[in-house]
Amino acid sequence: MILESWQGDDSADPFPKPDIVGAVGTDRRWFDPLVKVFRFKLTRTESHLFASRPAWFAIAFLTAAVALQAFFTLFLREERRPPLDCVGGTLRLHGSTAFAPAVRAAAEDYLKRCEGAGVSIPLADDTFKGSTDGVTDLDQAGKNARIQVGAGLADHIAFTDGLASDGHPRLVPKPVAFSVFTLVVNKDAGVENLRLAQIRDLFAGRVTNWSQVGGNDVPVHLVNRDPGSGTRSTLVAKVLDGREPPQFTVTDCAALKSGQYGRCEVTSTDTMLNTSASTPGAIGYSEATGVAGHKAADRLVKLKIDGREPTAEGVEDTNYPYWQTEFAYTYGEAPAAPSRRPS
Repeated sequence: MILESWQGDDSADPFPKPDIVGAVGTDRRWFDPLVKVFRFKLTRTESHLFASRPAWFAIAFLTAAVALQAFFTLFLREERRPPLDCVGGTLRLHGSTAFAPAVRAAAEDYLKRCEGAGVSIPLADDTFKGSTDGVTDLDQAGKNARIQVGAGLADHIAFTDGLASDGHPRLVPKPVAFSVFTLVVNKDAGVENLRLAQIRDLFAGRVTNWSQVGGNDVPVHLVNRDPGSGTRSTLVAKVLDGREPPQFTVTDCAALKSGQYGRCEVTSTDTMLNTSASTPGAIGYSEATGVAGHKAADRLVKLKIDGREPTAEGVEDTNYPYWQTEFAYTYGEAPAAPSRRPS
């Protein structure tokens, strides 16, 4: 209501007292609470020690966004892309059982690092059958694939302890490492160090009891690898002066008699170590680093040769004799795989 007066209005009647009518509205709109929260009241001066109400809402929103991003980063990450130098495809491995632990570790590391690149490296219990069997399998794989002279097979590699024997003209060797081997002796033998001449007598069958070389009164049980083993061929070439051990006396090492000298053969490094550890008076041989982590290591002694340790330092500093270069063989020159490019 507006009360007005104007010039010339000479009405003598006084204005009546106004009637004031008030009412409380009940028709509230659904968004009125939001308007009340977010509107700025221009008729009121406010004082804040830290932030105004709208600023608090902005801070809460940003905090929630950061937390959500962290959740997605930690728990819902998109699939990790493999490094650009990873090459997909299948690679089949063959060869030395002594060098197998190192190759398996490298293969498993590559599979983990290149996850998502489509890499397959089959690793069964019988993947590694020995150096000779390895190059034989590689040779056959190349022939089956009908690889022409001048070309190469890309998906097979064989590892050997030393150079492979003649008869595989299509195979190409590349040195990749050197392995230190050791003679392993059952603790019941009572020896830790032998002269080179004594070792040759042992493997020639001239020593049949450990007491003959200063050990305990225990019969010698000579455990050899099969003739296709690179570990055995290295022993013959580097320690036994080129002389092969005599043939086995029993075909199964379990048939060796505890009170009688005997010889047997096994087909893998793992079997060699298990047999040498479980047979009193046994002597065998293995890749040196594979002994320490083996389950039978506590029952075996790594034999010193003329006081020289079976270690890399022993090879370099004291001319420890029982070691060999490891070679990787391919069928022909393996073709270079194309490098991956980001999509």
